[in-house]
Amino acid sequence: MTTQSPTETSSWLNRSLNAIERIGNKLPDPAILFALLMALVWLLSWALSGVEFTDIDPRTGQAFQINNLLAASSLTEFMAKIVATFVSFPPLGVVLVAMLGLGVAEYTGFINAALRGILAVTSKHLLTPVLIAVGILSHVAVDAGYVLVIPLGAVIFYAAGRHPLAGIAAAFAGVSGGFAATLLVPSSLDPLLAGLTQASARLSADPAAASLVINPLNNYYFTTASVVVIVLLGWFLTDKVVEPRLQSTVIDGDKEQLPSMDPLSDNERKGLRFALLSMLLAAVALVVTALPADSAWRGANGDLTASSAPLMQSIVALIFVFFLLPGIVYGYVSGKVSNHRDVVQGMTKAMSGMGYYIVMAFFCAQFIYAFGQSNLGALLAIKGANFLQQMDFPMAVNLVGLVLLTAVVNLLIGSASAKWALIGAVLVPMLMQLGVSPDLTQAAYRVGDSSTNIITPLMPYFPLIVVFCQKYVKSTGIGTLVALMLPYSVSFLICWTSFLILYWSLGLPLGIGASYVYPAP
Repeated sequence: MTTQSPTETSSWLNRSLNAIERIGNKLPDPAILFALLMALVWLLSWALSGVEFTDIDPRTGQAFQINNLLAASSLTEFMAKIVATFVSFPPLGVVLVAMLGLGVAEYTGFINAALRGILAVTSKHLLTPVLIAVGILSHVAVDAGYVLVIPLGAVIFYAAGRHPLAGIAAAFAGVSGGFAATLLVPSSLDPLLAGLTQASARLSADPAAASLVINPLNNYYFTTASVVVIVLLGWFLTDKVVEPRLQSTVIDGDKEQLPSMDPLSDNERKGLRFALLSMLLAAVALVVTALPADSAWRGANGDLTASSAPLMQSIVALIFVFFLLPGIVYGYVSGKVSNHRDVVQGMTKAMSGMGYYIVMAFFCAQFIYAFGQSNLGALLAIKGANFLQQMDFPMAVNLVGLVLLTAVVNLLIGSASAKWALIGAVLVPMLMQLGVSPDLTQAAYRVGDSSTNIITPLMPYFPLIVVFCQKYVKSTGIGTLVALMLPYSVSFLICWTSFLILYWSLGLPLGIGASYVYPAP
């Protein structure tokens, strides 16, 4: 029996990833790809609209029906909503508003100076785990990590003399690949998923389930422990697999727009001190106004972290303010800004760089709308859930199957809540009948939902990450990013699922008010 040496294994892996990159980059431009996929959805919806399915749609209680998008009424509705579909595309507003503030902070030099100051006191060897951990921490701020942490990851790595795409990969792995992990504080996704789990559990035939209450932190201990898995695994993959493969990738971006690595000047240090002070004062003002029990930042139930709380709904606006303010202060104190027109110029420059993303977002929004209206994604999700139910596997196999099912469906349906509303309505009551708690079923779902976020071009923020990469490597395409993130996705899927099974087999606490079995002891 012959074995491969580490060098041979690495060479084989590089050849495989290079092949994936070449194939992926031969695909049409992402904007056209979304348009072609939308046309395919239209044709499939027409072909399957006359098929009678026996699968029950948990949202309506009736048999699934594929909607014919080529019907006259559907086409006219599509045309009537094309503008609304685009402007209401969730990532669009998040990205553009956040980039206005970030654009000023970048234009005046505040971000660059702050990062150079951090690099002066931080070991280059710890940049990767710290960046991944920050990406995980960003989950508390909804989607802020996509527009804040990921581009900064590239800047940090480049300023440290490392490849910027490796920084994007590490940050993307933490923000999106580790989406189910929680560092220190719960994410806004916790109460949302718990609410859907509770609604699904109450569909059970067990009369006692009608009053079942799911704690929003029912997976908190597991998702917190998962941080160790994601950080260590992401650290190893970035430094030993991803970055070495990037050594031959030439950085050919506009040199004038790439961050400087020079030591801070006296004016820059002074500007940085005043900018950070302004940031601190703004943070203190936010805390002081949010602490009172009757604060306007709180939700109707007095909670600051509920998804309906004004504080959580203002995250993007706060990002805008928390970068606009220090950006302006730094610019004036350091002499980089002389008047208000320079501030507006910073915003304008940021928006001009988003032109390509806006084009892709338009076609991506139309595709996602068409796919949702067709009912194709929902049908595929229920088909997979029903398959697991019919196979009657052992419990460990069922958990692995749920993770894999979610991972596959995630390639087609980007929204974590939309997937869980569909899959959970079938799987939660089904596994409750087998003695499995809704809490454990939800934990398995979250692992699968996170692991393949980073390799699907249908994820709403995927085109934005391509744009971030193109700032440094102009030839970056879909294939480049998929090949870059595939090692993380496969490793997370395997290792995180194994960690879940081990965690479950050891009986470690899953979360607050949670259990592994149903009914709870």
